[in-house]
Amino acid sequence: MSAPGDLASYPSLKGRRVFVTGGGSGIGESIVVAFAEQGAKVGFVDIEVDASLALCERIAAAGHEMPVFRECDIRDVPALQDVMRSMAEQMGDFQVLVNNAGNDQRHKPEEVTVEAWNNMIAINQRPMFFTCQQVIGGMKKNGGGSIINLGSISWHISGGGYPVYTTAKAAVCGLTRGLARDLGPHRIRVNTVTPGWVMTERQIKLWLNEDGEKLIDASQCLPGRLQPWHIARMVLFLAADDSAMCTAQEFIVDGGWS
Repeated sequence: MSAPGDLASYPSLKGRRVFVTGGGSGIGESIVVAFAEQGAKVGFVDIEVDASLALCERIAAAGHEMPVFRECDIRDVPALQDVMRSMAEQMGDFQVLVNNAGNDQRHKPEEVTVEAWNNMIAINQRPMFFTCQQVIGGMKKNGGGSIINLGSISWHISGGGYPVYTTAKAAVCGLTRGLARDLGPHRIRVNTVTPGWVMTERQIKLWLNEDGEKLIDASQCLPGRLQPWHIARMVLFLAADDSAMCTAQEFIVDGGWS
């Protein structure tokens, strides 16, 4: 489901340099598209090369500036920071960072090995700090910036079936609040956007069944289904100057579930 055509535009985002992790599909794809539609200059990484290249072509075909894409496994922090450094040299220092990439693969507590734990943390938690670290210098030089970390309502609602994921996502709020204090004097804002159960292709294919549909209907205050563009619109607001005094906050977009 695409976003309606009569939503707000943010003039302050035109020409703004944005970096997104996991931008090739799902929520990340919607975020990349939303920024491109605002006239921003977008760079993103993903491990899905074909989908990411196709996304770049679609955005350009729609008349927007083509994003800059690089294949990168975010578990490799030195490689991730190298890609970000190279992109910044090409595009200019990033003014907006969106830490979107994640993986909510289900797992039982009894079956989690140290290797599995480290791998899930390496996807869902560790890269967030090091992408932030990488943009701090450029944002300071620019006189400010906006960092947006994607959380999850999973830990708010005591969701079961993926305890390492909920641990990592709970930590997002701690990272956001701590960095907001450290970086605030430099006019760098740091916020969390926390989605509910968003109807991405992956979620529909892997997890959504009749019981899931009933759970959504019973749990959300609002009828309907969350779409990726609902999350992207909150991200846009937090990246734009309209949210100039918003920092250290968690903005929950879940239809009233949590």
